[in-house]
Amino acid sequence: INLTIFNVLGQKVKVLADGSKQAGTHSLNWDGSDEMGNLVSTGLYFYTLTDGNNSVTKKMALMK
Repeated sequence: INLTIFNVLGQKVKVLADGSKQAGTHSLNWDGSDEMGNLVSTGLYFYTLTDGNNSVTKKMALMK
């Protein structure tokens, strides 16, 4: 699986997961930082979850 967060411009902000997971329910938390560890600004972001065959993109709001 791959779980990646993008900003509204489509730029990659952070990859939260990239690799195999056992079947079942999993939970991941994003601390509001980018790949360099810098905190990103409040606003709308998109996340894409891909399992190899399927891909789902949803939007989310980051509020501080």
